[in-house]
Amino acid sequence: MTGNTLRSAIILLIVGNALAVVSDVAIKIMGADAPVFQFIFLRTVLTAAVLMPFARDFSWQSLPSGFGIHLIRAFLSLMGVFCMVVALTTLPLATANAVFYLAPILVMLFAWLGFAERLTLLSITAVTSGLIGTLVILQPLHFGWGALAALGSALSMALNAVLVRLLPAGQSSVHQLLINALLMLPLSAILFAIEWQTGTAQFQPELAGFALISGVLILCYNWTVLLAYRHVAANAVTSAEYTGLIWAILIGWLAFNETPGISFLLGSAMIVLPLVVLSFRQHKYPPY
Repeated sequence: MTGNTLRSAIILLIVGNALAVVSDVAIKIMGADAPVFQFIFLRTVLTAAVLMPFARDFSWQSLPSGFGIHLIRAFLSLMGVFCMVVALTTLPLATANAVFYLAPILVMLFAWLGFAERLTLLSITAVTSGLIGTLVILQPLHFGWGALAALGSALSMALNAVLVRLLPAGQSSVHQLLINALLMLPLSAILFAIEWQTGTAQFQPELAGFALISGVLILCYNWTVLLAYRHVAANAVTSAEYTGLIWAILIGWLAFNETPGISFLLGSAMIVLPLVVLSFRQHKYPPY
């Protein structure tokens, strides 16, 4: 792994996480009453439509290549989006994002378990501190569905990032993202139909706008993740993902009048600071 490769991966993750926060804002604006599965279905359809013109090399014959991993990632993506919408519409923007940033810590843990990537004492400290920091932010005595959903979203993102390593090397990033969207379509359509037919939510065509904005921005984020984690060790770049928390705090304060409390600041510091130290340490002494 060269220094240029490492720097490129870090820049990709910084930009990707900034775009992901803007996507979060679009979801939060929808409100807690928005039909979740309708939003997910519309976003998946629009995502596939946006990707189609760019996937010139896509063929249905190539679909079986890595199908099992693609299917698992599609299911994780669907559950992750559901959890993310619930978390963003019930928790403050910064609080939800702080928990989402547990994902880089889980990536280190899963990469160690699944790929035998080396965990140093500093890495272990970051994992432990991040887990405790998450509890400080969520305050278990006030634990609710929003907090549980935020944790579910972080888990989904981490597993998805690690599974990138198992995707076929010959498939382009656009190809992989399109397959993910196509495999999400059937289940999201079924869940949307159940939501609509049971009368739990009215059809809201205006959600298409939110779905398009969110879908395009998350596509850009997923693209940066695919590129960043494919060629570098997970524990070498995950620290770059914390930068989105800064934007979440600023936008939450300016747009939604959300003022971070002491427990949030303390917990966020416990998540972010060890990752920052880990990043500087690995820049000085690269793992490979």
